[in-house]
Amino acid sequence: MNITFPDGSVKEFDKGTSGLEIAKSISHRLAKEALGIKVNYDIWDLHRPIHEDSFISILTWEDKGGKMVFWHSSAHLMAEAIEAVFPGTKFGIGPPIDNGFYYDIDTGEQEITQADLIQLENKMRELLAEKSQYIREDISKKEAVAYFTEKNDEYKQELIEELDDGEITLYKHGNFVDLCKGPHLPNTSYIKAVKLFAIAGAYWRGDEKRKQLTRIYGITFPKQKLLDEYLLMLEEAKKRDHRKLGRELEIFMISDKVGSGLPIWLPNGVIIREKLIEYLKKEQKQRGYVQVIAPIIGKKELYITSGHYEKYGSDSFQPIKTPSEGEEYMLKPMNCPHHCEIYKNKPHSYRELPLKMAEFGTVYRYEQSGELNGLVRARGFTQDDAHIFCTPDQLKEEFLDVVDIIEILFRKLGFEEFSAQISLRDPNNKEKYIGTDEAWEKSELAIIEAVAEKELNAVTEIGEAAFYGPKLDFMVKDALGRQWQLGTVQVDYNLPERFDLTYIGEDNQKHRPVMIHRAPFGSMERFIGLLIEHSGGDFPLWLAPRQVIILPISDKYINYAKKIWKSLDNNEIRTSIDDSNEKIGRKIRDAELGKVPYMLIVGEKEEAEGSVSVRKRKSGDLGQVKLDEFINSISKELN
Repeated sequence: MNITFPDGSVKEFDKGTSGLEIAKSISHRLAKEALGIKVNYDIWDLHRPIHEDSFISILTWEDKGGKMVFWHSSAHLMAEAIEAVFPGTKFGIGPPIDNGFYYDIDTGEQEITQADLIQLENKMRELLAEKSQYIREDISKKEAVAYFTEKNDEYKQELIEELDDGEITLYKHGNFVDLCKGPHLPNTSYIKAVKLFAIAGAYWRGDEKRKQLTRIYGITFPKQKLLDEYLLMLEEAKKRDHRKLGRELEIFMISDKVGSGLPIWLPNGVIIREKLIEYLKKEQKQRGYVQVIAPIIGKKELYITSGHYEKYGSDSFQPIKTPSEGEEYMLKPMNCPHHCEIYKNKPHSYRELPLKMAEFGTVYRYEQSGELNGLVRARGFTQDDAHIFCTPDQLKEEFLDVVDIIEILFRKLGFEEFSAQISLRDPNNKEKYIGTDEAWEKSELAIIEAVAEKELNAVTEIGEAAFYGPKLDFMVKDALGRQWQLGTVQVDYNLPERFDLTYIGEDNQKHRPVMIHRAPFGSMERFIGLLIEHSGGDFPLWLAPRQVIILPISDKYINYAKKIWKSLDNNEIRTSIDDSNEKIGRKIRDAELGKVPYMLIVGEKEEAEGSVSVRKRKSGDLGQVKLDEFINSISKELN
């Protein structure tokens, strides 16, 4: 059989060769570091034999897929420890997540507390040392039902009922057996460092009407050093938590009476938000975008036409019934259906395209309460949304222009490390998506070609596309080395079809436009949440809510401070005065804690000379200068 590698090279192997054997044929080091293998579109165990021509890539710890295999196996190891320490436990699901894994369990009358996590960690260390192999076993549906009925695990029985005969597999290691499709590590010895973090409640299958299970979160690493570094990062992350800093710096708040997941922007937060919007609007204007505003609700039929109701109806706020019989509206979960209707408002010629329609539109989605996280996971959020309607010939050029905007934006805000993910359709699960094969092939090829032309550092993920089209997601690394998904660009041939959008071409015939969905920030809430944590609240000068604070050394100099404030305000420099009775040392400390970039200290000498004593946050005393000099200096820095 022929095996094709990521670099395009092809090598012949005997049928039945495993991923581990392929890795060994490349180098012993790769075989030692290998955690799994990607075969065509799926990730497999290293020991699983390959029987036909395939595209493969060996996955290590450096790959997202490698980490997923590692943490999936770790969830099973934790489950084995739980079953040993708490016999009779029933198991729900135990997937890998972005940072580690969890398992939802039902311990019956037994209660697991935070104190039990240390005992479970110790048991996991004892078990991983046994080097138990993860063994995959195909099993019939009848046998699977019998096994988990005997085990009295109704959760696994429910999952089995939804599976077809012939697609059911078990994984065994040590004394633990689980219903699982894998993949897994070769054995438990790959896991070297263990930490269990938290216990939470989680409704079975996310349904608040079902039983609440216990969810245990953990993380593991192939080296103790990596765990130590991760724990240090978590300590720093606590200091930078956007919920903590957002409260301290008076950026946003969340009120239980208003509702969970509905952030309220405070004056400082509004400044940050508006400055970001102002910057992006300026960039968009130079590139020919026009602004539109659509209502935050729409008829249910609008989202049925777009397909959003079918796909996201259960995750949306429920329809709003009006006094008119049969009339239902929904809070807007997406901006694109409204923009399609705006496009359809009048006929279009090919000469008018591309039409670039932008809106900072607020949308609402009913996220589960356990998933909410300040600004980064909310129920109401504003997308920096735009939709480009263009001809097929314009697609690639417009896609590249959007990528340019995203790159400029990231660099402006200090995100130098970023990569891209090409998210394509899962060809083995086409029923998840809308649209024809031809449309999908066209749009996927356009993204792949654009990425190659821009020479982006990109990975391809099968099955991660939106339901209406493939996309390019941008991943940024923050100051702590954490990866966040932010900007996104999506090609869509489907919504123009659903809304019957057309333009008149050069041949005087009707044609379908191509639609590009684009959101460089993703959402204002998520982006600002990330920016707070990335900067630790030390925003670049142009974004800082307060750029300057004036610190009079006593009440005698408040009038002079007000004159300085007036001059700075006239030059559009955001300034405040600390007119408290505190000593100057305390005022400086408070300004440092408030993360104000510049402090101007004024007293008798400064007033007499028309000057200010300048301190810069983290840099200290910069000396005494004339007020005009300071204004010129900070204005140059801002520009």
